[in-house]
Amino acid sequence: MRVPVTKMHGTRNDFVILDQRTARVRDLTSFARWACDRHAGIGADGVIAIESSAIADLRMRTINADGSEAEMCGNGIRCAARWVDEAGEGDRIAFETEAGLIETQIMAREPEYSVRVGMGEPRISAMRSMAAGEASFVELGNPHVVLFSERVDDVDLVTVAQQLQGSPLFPDGVNVHVAALEGDGSLRVRHWERGVGLTMACGTGAVACAVAALERKLLVSPVEVRVPGGQLAVEWDGRARAYLSGPAVRVFDTEVQVDFGAGG
Repeated sequence: MRVPVTKMHGTRNDFVILDQRTARVRDLTSFARWACDRHAGIGADGVIAIESSAIADLRMRTINADGSEAEMCGNGIRCAARWVDEAGEGDRIAFETEAGLIETQIMAREPEYSVRVGMGEPRISAMRSMAAGEASFVELGNPHVVLFSERVDDVDLVTVAQQLQGSPLFPDGVNVHVAALEGDGSLRVRHWERGVGLTMACGTGAVACAVAALERKLLVSPVEVRVPGGQLAVEWDGRARAYLSGPAVRVFDTEVQVDFGAGG
């Protein structure tokens, strides 16, 4: 069975977009492992599957490169919002996700697509100081540990993140980020995502880092978050939902042959 897909990225956090309403792939785990393989597949950090929803405009599922499923993806949902907008289905879409109902709005189409996402209300708690530095735990429908350091490269992020995956505090794993204040009042961040590893950007992680810094009164909203793949903006008033804004880039459209778990 040949299946149409679209390669997209948000600040170079890249995805394969799959419309499950028209070409259903039953085995999304195997499909994601193949599609995300950068040597034998398309190459991506994850698969974004768009499905019908009984409670929202659409449902979005995020399948990581290793086949595991994430609750939500801030960069992926911006890509999904652009894909839906260009398909003529609307510029304001509410997506059902495993993290709850997430609302998106297209803010601009030129000179580049910009999408604003209502990310829900963050829950923040302090963690005991770790060897790598001060840390905060932020829940955004998915879990995040935010480490603060003078420079993001001072922390061995891969080692710290892998150690935390085995912690009884995080039985389902945890996303780990290191953040450093820049002299101009922005935040520089590096990301390690469970199920993927180091990524060029993590939308929910950028929000987690920004709200952790805002909660500590280190910055004021809106926060410019500089990630390896570009820049994102986070707004949070300290009480209600946080908002994430950033680009969504369409790379190419193609069809792929699916030999496992495909059909109506």
